[in-house]
Amino acid sequence: MVFSNYANLLSVLFILFCYLLHVSIGIDTITSSRFIKDPETLISKDGNFTLGFFSPKNSTNRYVGIWWKSQSTIIWVANRNQPLNDSNGIVAISGDGNLVVLNGHKQVIWSSNVSNIASNTTSQFLEFGNLVLLESTTGNTLWRSIQQPSDALLPGMKLSINKRTGKSVKLKSWRSPSDPSVGNFSSSTVERQKILEVIIWNETRTCWRSGPWNGGVFTGIQAMTMAYFFGFQTGDDGEGNTFLYYTIQNDGDFFMYHLNSKGILEEIRWDDTKKEVLVTWTSRESECDVYGICGIFATCNSLSSPICSCLRGFEPRNIREWNRNNWTDGCVRRTPLQCERVNNKSTSRKEDGFSKLQTIKVPDFAEGSSVTSDICRNLCLKNCSCLAYSQNDGIGCMSWTENLLDIQQLQIGGLDLYVRVAYAELDRGRNMTIIIIITVIIGTLIIVICAYIIWRRRSNHPAKLWHFVKSARKKNNKSFQLFNKGGSPEHYTTDNEIGESPQVKLQELLIFDFEKLATATNNFHLSNKLGHGGFGTVYKGKLQDGQEIAVKRLSRASGQGLEEFMNEVVVICKLQHRNLVRLLGCCIEGDEKMLMYEYMPNKSLDAFIFDPSKNKLLDWRTRYNIIEGIARGLLYLHRDSRLRIIHRDLKASNVLLDEELNPKISDFGMARIFGGGDDPVNTNRIVGTYGYMSPEYAMQGLFSEKTDVFSFGVLILEIVTGRRNSSFYDNEHALSLLGFVWIKWREDNILSLIDEGIYDPSHHNYILRYIHIGLLCVQEIAVDRPTMAEVISMLNSEAALPSPSSKPAFILMKSMLNSKWPEECQSSSSNNNVSITEICGR
Repeated sequence: MVFSNYANLLSVLFILFCYLLHVSIGIDTITSSRFIKDPETLISKDGNFTLGFFSPKNSTNRYVGIWWKSQSTIIWVANRNQPLNDSNGIVAISGDGNLVVLNGHKQVIWSSNVSNIASNTTSQFLEFGNLVLLESTTGNTLWRSIQQPSDALLPGMKLSINKRTGKSVKLKSWRSPSDPSVGNFSSSTVERQKILEVIIWNETRTCWRSGPWNGGVFTGIQAMTMAYFFGFQTGDDGEGNTFLYYTIQNDGDFFMYHLNSKGILEEIRWDDTKKEVLVTWTSRESECDVYGICGIFATCNSLSSPICSCLRGFEPRNIREWNRNNWTDGCVRRTPLQCERVNNKSTSRKEDGFSKLQTIKVPDFAEGSSVTSDICRNLCLKNCSCLAYSQNDGIGCMSWTENLLDIQQLQIGGLDLYVRVAYAELDRGRNMTIIIIITVIIGTLIIVICAYIIWRRRSNHPAKLWHFVKSARKKNNKSFQLFNKGGSPEHYTTDNEIGESPQVKLQELLIFDFEKLATATNNFHLSNKLGHGGFGTVYKGKLQDGQEIAVKRLSRASGQGLEEFMNEVVVICKLQHRNLVRLLGCCIEGDEKMLMYEYMPNKSLDAFIFDPSKNKLLDWRTRYNIIEGIARGLLYLHRDSRLRIIHRDLKASNVLLDEELNPKISDFGMARIFGGGDDPVNTNRIVGTYGYMSPEYAMQGLFSEKTDVFSFGVLILEIVTGRRNSSFYDNEHALSLLGFVWIKWREDNILSLIDEGIYDPSHHNYILRYIHIGLLCVQEIAVDRPTMAEVISMLNSEAALPSPSSKPAFILMKSMLNSKWPEECQSSSSNNNVSITEICGR
């Protein structure tokens, strides 16, 4: 009996030993008698790569793939279009010698698909994640995984194009972070006229390109140098295949390129300290990296505002759309070229010339030739169809006969581009230099004189501003009264400037008279009323030319109306951005003060997200675009505009939606121009809306960029959850939305907060990420909140987010005005005047 028990024990141990032997022997090799079964894995020789079965986030499907360091970095997927629906998958060598993936019914769902091979083969997992199929007897390589890349480019992996057949090896993005199947985006090399570039396509449409390859770098990538992007090489295998690849000097310098599901190419490195991957470069560093964003004959500069400008000698094709930051129509030539005038039998003999642009990502569709710089210029000048040329030692001569598209102004690197312009445009440039010199001299004298006058009269400025407005009221009171009685007012004129301070030039805006606006709004009929705010009512109007406008009529009873009116004119007439509402004009007549804006047919954001009958119209993609648009508008206000602006009243009702539901920030009556530093500024007058105000501003009157960041964080949480921050949640504890989200976040029960109208398992990670970003923005301590530049980086990246350092402010719904503060705090509080809107926003 004892012997029998020992025998059974030995049998069990033997079986276990055999199983462990099966798992461990040949840890990097698969043979006809040795396979791996889910969840077994193979480890590469360098120990950094793993081959095995995995499931993407928010998915139960199983795939065979290769990952680097951790399963969060999948670099290759075998059965990306044919997932396994259970955990019975097997990777093995089939009877015909191919490497295959089998499901639980032993059906082949993926194969290396090599024909005419011997059945005696093995598969080995090499360094750098290269899975190969070898002939056992000779050791010849029959197939490599790096010949069939997924969405990642690794050292030694080649992107190629066959000039004879057009067949190419491409990176192909995942459909989504939860779905490895082939998505809409792909990337590969393209060779036109011996000029090599890397292109990213959205299906068949180009959405990014690298600029020409000069033998060492891609000239259109910002700051790309041999010291930064080292190791790139090109070659030709003699069979018509031109390929591009890169190498690394040692394992410690390992990095890779990844094409994500949004069509953005990323350079990824591993951070041993944080034990996570870091994105060190992307193909979407700015809006200018979007292919052709400025249209033809225009250049894009991410440091300018607006970012697009026509080339010298060209002007916008559609000036109205161009001023709206819609640049798709591009630019057209202002003065005909000499060869065009010859064809039109003109007698002008002045030859065309070239305007030089430096540090440029040159246009697409260049034609290459191997000639010197002088010959390149002469060939282009003699060819009437040649619109521009560029010459580089590593590339040769490039010329363009098609419309010049996708030009970008770089800060480092790039090439010189010579654009053909008429002689008159060259003269204009020379004359412009003289004009600028004279203007600078005269301007300096005027500034000195004006500065002296302003210094002498400095104490009288406020009185002069009020005197002007009072005079304007008195001057126009009669015409206003006549109109109200049904009469016809006399012709109205006004000065060009509203006071001497802040010197707002009204000729920059259209000056409307009261009669025209009353006619446009049907005498401000209630049927045209769009909404009512703290400083007046907004009406829909229609001008005689058919243009629809929104008229903000400030309330006569508002003691603060004049200041807010003046402030809004000062601020918004200087701003131009696609995510800011555009001010069309203004009116001051009698007691009337009105502002005219572009009409937004979908009204404000709060009309959608807080209305149960409309919030279903905003799916997650739309809400994502709204959040990103608001963020870009705020970044423009804080960093990129001519004036540095703090909005101070950002809320859902102050975000308007156009016909395509694109967001536009409005209502700049409370905005303030901020100084050059980052330190907060104290104000003696606090204005804003309860629920959106940051604690340091509400309590101490301190405002900075972080004041708007707090309001933006509240907006994110409102947009994602579909709930107002000014309402009560969990009445037992009187929690605000911020407190409610914080509690659910700490309980890991955030799903219960997500608006049912937008929830989709495929968007789960994105929604959680946005809630996380919202909590970072509403932290109680201002210094802990990110800047808007950091927020946009978080929105557009998949890198790990930091945990909030402090809890959200105002997690309990107590009125700031009625709260009782400890005696020791009362002595240090600010004695600011407070004007706060409570309960809910307009």
